[in-house]
Amino acid sequence: MDYVLAALVGVFVSLGIYLLLSRSVIRMLIGMTVLGNGVNLLIFTAGRVTREVAPIVPAGLDTPAGPIANPLPQALILTAIVIGFSMFSFLLVLAFRAYKSLDADNTDTMRLAEPENAPQPPLSY
Repeated sequence: MDYVLAALVGVFVSLGIYLLLSRSVIRMLIGMTVLGNGVNLLIFTAGRVTREVAPIVPAGLDTPAGPIANPLPQALILTAIVIGFSMFSFLLVLAFRAYKSLDADNTDTMRLAEPENAPQPPLSY
């Protein structure tokens, strides 16, 4: 099962990087989301996928009775999901405002700060 999850992490990361290298802002946004999901799955896989009991210590004991699941990867992933969703929402609004003001989705046509025939900076001093 770990090999399947490792392959799925590789697919998510490679697809996310491929989409981030696109010129379309929407594809870049989807690439960030897919890359974040790939990293979340990587953290989950690194925390060992097992079917153990919940980490609850019974009354009267100082340590759990048997093997328990590691709660740290789940806590990290839950935090990462919340942060990833907020970043996705922010980037979605940013992409919408950029499309609305520039009337373009392609990053090559969003060159208001860099006109095409702008004078070049000095190459030596």
